[in-house]
Amino acid sequence: MPRRLLSAAAACTLLLGLAACGEGSEGTVTTPPPSIDIEGPSDGGGDGGASDAGGEEESPSAAPDVPAPDPADYAGMDENTPEGAQQFTRYFFALLIWGYQTGEYSKLEELYGPSCTICEANVQTVREFNQKDEYWSNVEVEDIALRDLPVADNEYEAAVHYEARVSKHVEPASDGGPAVEAPPLHFKFQTGLRWDGDRWIIEGSAMDLESVQ
Repeated sequence: MPRRLLSAAAACTLLLGLAACGEGSEGTVTTPPPSIDIEGPSDGGGDGGASDAGGEEESPSAAPDVPAPDPADYAGMDENTPEGAQQFTRYFFALLIWGYQTGEYSKLEELYGPSCTICEANVQTVREFNQKDEYWSNVEVEDIALRDLPVADNEYEAAVHYEARVSKHVEPASDGGPAVEAPPLHFKFQTGLRWDGDRWIIEGSAMDLESVQ
């Protein structure tokens, strides 16, 4: 699974307003899972619960029978509030991980704007998994942190920092070779959001991941 880090300058831009992610500036990763160096400790926020995406590891050559994330489990995500923005971010991440396991992407495509290059890069990989009929095996997702981020110059209506741990799993190889076993991964996911009538839309995002020993 390809992983690259953006420059420290890009990371600073992210923390000041996510501009590096939404604008597709130099250094933006286009091969998912895209990542940047996100600094600053987590506050341990969020629900702290585990999302229901788990099960035994399976071959990535067949889509696991995993139910889609239920919006009802993300109470308030359809509300124009800071808490709603947080729950929407959790839902989008859960839907993305579900997409990696199933090849489903239509719901994801409705939740981000054209400026979110990180979103599109990840969804494009889900599309490719669908075309090749190759997927992640089942995983479990555990919430670690969830909090608001400051927004620079009113660039977004809300910004959210979310962290989650994804259990070890099997993934298709990016080079077409044999499937590979990925260790547990610690994801940091940041979103810049706008309210669009009756729902949130992601306009910019950044994602960082590291192996958990």
